[in-house]
Amino acid sequence: MPAKSQARQRRRRRTHLLLAGAAGLVTAGTLAAVLPATATAGETSEKHGGGHTYSRYQDVQLLSFNDLHGNLEPPAGSSGRVTEIHHDGTTKTVDAGGVEYLATHLRQAREGKKYSITAAGGDMVGASPLISGLFHDEPTIEALNKLDLDVTSVGNHEFDEGARELARLQNGGCHPEDGCYTDEGFAGADFPYLAANVLDEKTGKPILKPYWVWKKRDVKIGFIGVTLEDTPGVVSADGVKGLKFKDEVETINKYAKALQRQGVKSIVALIHEGGAPASTAYNYNCDAPGAGDGISGPIVDIAKNITPQVDALVTGHTHAAYVCTVNDPAGKPRMVTSAASFGRLYTDTTLTYDRWTGDIARTSVKSANHVVTRDVPKAPDMTELIGKWNTLAAPIGNRAIGYISADIPNTGTESPMGDLIADAQLAYGKELDPETDLALMNPGGVRAGLTYTAKGSEGDGVVTYAEGFTVQPFSNTVNLQDFTGAQLIQILKEQVSGGNASAPKILQPSSGLTYTLDLTKAGADRIVVDSVKLNGAAIDPAATYRVATNSFLAGGGDGITTLGQGTGDLVGADDLSVLAKYLTANSSAANPIAPPAANRITVVSQ
Repeated sequence: MPAKSQARQRRRRRTHLLLAGAAGLVTAGTLAAVLPATATAGETSEKHGGGHTYSRYQDVQLLSFNDLHGNLEPPAGSSGRVTEIHHDGTTKTVDAGGVEYLATHLRQAREGKKYSITAAGGDMVGASPLISGLFHDEPTIEALNKLDLDVTSVGNHEFDEGARELARLQNGGCHPEDGCYTDEGFAGADFPYLAANVLDEKTGKPILKPYWVWKKRDVKIGFIGVTLEDTPGVVSADGVKGLKFKDEVETINKYAKALQRQGVKSIVALIHEGGAPASTAYNYNCDAPGAGDGISGPIVDIAKNITPQVDALVTGHTHAAYVCTVNDPAGKPRMVTSAASFGRLYTDTTLTYDRWTGDIARTSVKSANHVVTRDVPKAPDMTELIGKWNTLAAPIGNRAIGYISADIPNTGTESPMGDLIADAQLAYGKELDPETDLALMNPGGVRAGLTYTAKGSEGDGVVTYAEGFTVQPFSNTVNLQDFTGAQLIQILKEQVSGGNASAPKILQPSSGLTYTLDLTKAGADRIVVDSVKLNGAAIDPAATYRVATNSFLAGGGDGITTLGQGTGDLVGADDLSVLAKYLTANSSAANPIAPPAANRITVVSQ
């Protein structure tokens, strides 16, 4: 029987055990140490048909993770480490991640657990390393099937290639342009993607299932899945064309009522939106000194307004690790969790299901984040999967595209990697049009840095195509547009004002563009206008400047709407080929390229 048919039969068999519905859950903490006081000795068991006796309270294990981004192999550098805090306040870093290890950890965690669910909080794919991204993330879907993932919400990166491609990942079928990569074809996901707040503009209906219900014997738990409402602001315009993204709270509350009407009273929300804990340590107690005191960001207001009918929130997007309680609208604590990113952590939450009420006994919910350490045996099926796809990717991925003299990191307000990409796009822009003046790169598009130490057999300092792909996996084009000097100043102001006031999106500048960023001020005033210069000359508000950006920014991405108002558009090649061309032209084994100094923006912080 063809593999595709077998996979579909597996999905049908699984469906017999589960009902259709929706999304996510929790992380590190305990709402209470005991069951409700109403659970007396005489109330703890109940006779069911067939002679089976079940206790009133049933612990259900919820394993969850988020923001995998196709990281099948162990991520390198800081992306492959987590920080652990000890009781004495000292910290250490631990190597973590890789689906060979994630599979082992999840399988070990499920041992002895008759009631176990595995859920995810979105961004399973997109911005993926070469082994997955080169094949439109089919390898990651295959890996998630093998991980026995039960359900996930969509994230913003699920829309990188548009709704039609997301539907293909769900339902299967070969890529419409690149075809089939293997003789077996592509069967699609065995698990449902939930997109409750993503509507088709024409029909007004969700493009995928809004919710899903897990059921075993008489225990049933509903999942509602949403992505952040601002997904159009962080995805290219083509990726969200024809779609409408609704408010997270309103959507979850709407479908919580729908589930209640169906008799599903235990509900988990899978939300691809997150927060910022006060510490980067994965085991930080963000409820110290009080509930939710150690976390900030959009998820806090969302959690405070979601109906009390929802029992726990599994979140993501910010790539942070936290297990917190945040009070619901009734003033009662509710668990909110996130497991960092790239498969470095997973969350193990215990939901205590009350068979008498059909609801979760929230005072008994426990949750904790666990490290996906690399000191456990690799899962053989994942090793085989990685080997298969690496064999297909090797001829492309192993090709050298340049040489570096030291690490080029992607960290900091202005990063060396961001500057290097901007320089590459400026050089390419001048090839297309000699009048090109500068380039700007969005920080979120710089997915990784380049490391000097060899990751394989290529040798130290060698940059491979696979490494370049990890840095820029989006396949954006490099575009040219004309802006007035006044518009250019406005673009810089929009980095730090409006929707970006609380979380600035500092564009990475090409060589020659310099200015001062004064973080002691607020909003647009953070840009010291008189300091903005191009090649030492002040910006002329009335002059025209030719600017190179990627297609995401050219569409007004990252909330910098003025970038969407340029004229004289010229669409060029994809950004990765532009970076590869620049590295090849400007480096060699004898003369490797040095990291840019990252001194184009002068930051005033006090």
